[in-house]
Amino acid sequence: MTVARASVVIPAHNEARTIGRNLAALRAGARELDLDVVVVCNGCTDGTAEAARAADPAARVIEIPQPSKTEAVRVGNAATSVFPRVHLDADVELSGTDLRVLLEPLARGEALATAPRRRLPRDGCSRWVEWYYDVWEELPQVRAGLFGRGVVAVAADAQARIERLPTLMSDDLAISEVLDREERRVVEGATVVVHPPRTLRDLVRRRIRVATGNVQAGRAGVRRAESVTRPATLLAMVGRRPSLAPRLPVFLAVTVVARLGARRAVRAGDFTTWQRDESSRR
Repeated sequence: MTVARASVVIPAHNEARTIGRNLAALRAGARELDLDVVVVCNGCTDGTAEAARAADPAARVIEIPQPSKTEAVRVGNAATSVFPRVHLDADVELSGTDLRVLLEPLARGEALATAPRRRLPRDGCSRWVEWYYDVWEELPQVRAGLFGRGVVAVAADAQARIERLPTLMSDDLAISEVLDREERRVVEGATVVVHPPRTLRDLVRRRIRVATGNVQAGRAGVRRAESVTRPATLLAMVGRRPSLAPRLPVFLAVTVVARLGARRAVRAGDFTTWQRDESSRR
């Protein structure tokens, strides 16, 4: 019998449409018992649990009543003691082959946390969404940070540090920011597929959530100064890549609207309402 060499915790809320492709990709290239996969269905009102069991009979599927990603992650972490620990969103695709590559720096002790290169397929996206992400993907903090990828692999020492953090909406940002640059690594040899919103409306919804989480992380002292997008950074990017110039107004407009939209939640202290886009789940 093969002993699991990594655990994968997948919080899933109403992800019946995505969990099958997620688990199928994860098992591709991984031996049957290589991974301890824990899917935590939280507050689901669709067939997420059934879809997960059908897609991966070897996975452990836990159902909890609360629709809370934070609680789902806590339950998933408590359910397994295997390290490295992989935190994987239910709506992305990471193959087992890519996961092996992702785990190699951890096994060699070269990093405490790793994340793969992200691929955002643009099929079906509006022009405005495409232009927004053309700029966003070039931001230095987006290229270097572990956030916005839907997957982070951590060693036991990193997990212990993460668990000492306050509860935050932007958990992937918190994981990235709690580690120094030399402790984390983006592994270019591994790729995760992250499905972007297809419509401008859904993009704004997603960015409102991100903006709200950024404020919360900043107030908690977790977000680092270099993670904040500054005008000088944008100007330097356009200087290097003049083709971004016509796209920059779209990026700025979405950013401003998202920050304005986040103000209501911030004023109310609401850091739990999840602004979710549905167009990326079609």
